[in-house]
Amino acid sequence: MPSVLIVDDEPNIRRMVGALLTGEGYEVRDAPDGHAAFARALEAEPDVVLLDLMMPNDTDGMETLAKFRERFPELPVVMMSGRAGLSDAVKATRLGAFTFLEKPLTPEGTILALGSALELRQTRRAARTLREDLGLVGGLVGESPAMANVRELIARVAPSDARVLIAGESGTGKELVAGALHAGSPRRDKAYVRTNCAAIPRDLVESEMFGHERGAFTGATDRRIGRFELAHGGTLFLDEVGDLGSEAQAKLLRAIEAREIERVGGGKPIRVDVRIVAATNRDLVTAVADGNFREDLFFRLNVIPMTLPPLRERVEDIEALVTHFTALHRTRTGRAAPTFTPEAMSALRAHRWPGNVRELANIIERLAILYPGRELRVGDVHEVLPAPRGAPGSLAGAPAMRSDAPMLPLSDALDGYERQLIVRALDETSGNVAEAARRLQTDRPNLYRRMKRLGIGGGMHDGRSDA
Repeated sequence: MPSVLIVDDEPNIRRMVGALLTGEGYEVRDAPDGHAAFARALEAEPDVVLLDLMMPNDTDGMETLAKFRERFPELPVVMMSGRAGLSDAVKATRLGAFTFLEKPLTPEGTILALGSALELRQTRRAARTLREDLGLVGGLVGESPAMANVRELIARVAPSDARVLIAGESGTGKELVAGALHAGSPRRDKAYVRTNCAAIPRDLVESEMFGHERGAFTGATDRRIGRFELAHGGTLFLDEVGDLGSEAQAKLLRAIEAREIERVGGGKPIRVDVRIVAATNRDLVTAVADGNFREDLFFRLNVIPMTLPPLRERVEDIEALVTHFTALHRTRTGRAAPTFTPEAMSALRAHRWPGNVRELANIIERLAILYPGRELRVGDVHEVLPAPRGAPGSLAGAPAMRSDAPMLPLSDALDGYERQLIVRALDETSGNVAEAARRLQTDRPNLYRRMKRLGIGGGMHDGRSDA
């Protein structure tokens, strides 16, 4: 339940606004002046503050705002006043107020402003967590020459505002690199906003990216702040940018070139200051040549290209990654993690890892859950690794049919083979339906329909993470 601190010298205002926000699911506290408000925030930091500008016999709202910004830099403050002029609103914004509301307050305007402020709070917290957990390149495990080159490039590029296009197979760590670029940049204290372009329905891409006004289309019951506005001053990470349709590509290009956006249903341009980091597991050069991706957008995004190697090309990093993931499991669960015999570690190095680092992380977690604190042998590892392509019963070809096997109806046999193909593709992509669909040369809706018909599910996702 989000918490709000209402600061106003008028008891009726505190009571009425408090009742409204309680009904909207907020935990409400209030204070009659700035001194009391600051003391209550020190006791328990709220998620958002609604602060009156003018309060008699007390430090005014501007002074209180400045104190809040100094002590709680990530705390969004919404100012309100019935007598303030334009200059007051401008001053409050410069001091760090999230927005400025005029009295008498409207329920819709108040709820919208606080909701948007909470979204900002979440992005600021995400940026802080990213810095604490990642540092500049601390989360990039491995001492191979390939990873050393990646870390060196991050260190050189992060302090700039240049756009970066990260290419690599699914699971190679593109999101981790994007986070490292943000953590090492002058924007590190601002928002870090991630958008998975492959997971947004095509008819909602514009609304998701740029926001919309109330009534802009059927179902738009409230104003929505888009990803560009949420990332203002910080970094916008566009994951799977190669999946954007042609219309969305054109609008993204315009936003990059003009440095401004328009909400759907709104006619006013909004200036945005964002650094864009994009990522793709597609060959965008080929996509441009085939007419599936705009060449001008490609050049805008590809100012600094980075290519992440697949895990099979840096097998010398596997032991360090295994140590890293077992330590994470031990820290997260408090349970002893398994160890590996040299032969078991060799088996891990010999695997092709089509799902890359994400697949390795999943395998290590599976082993840690099944065999806590145990020394694992090669047989334990082979038990959880998927069969290599071309092995009997694998999905590189049809499974061999024994001569004494019962003859099945053709439809049942085809269903069984189709189920094996889909399960293998999902296993190799760690449940990423979008990537599995690409490997099977179909689209996501068709793959979902086939999965439903064949009873395949559990542990699947729609490409919303790229560790």
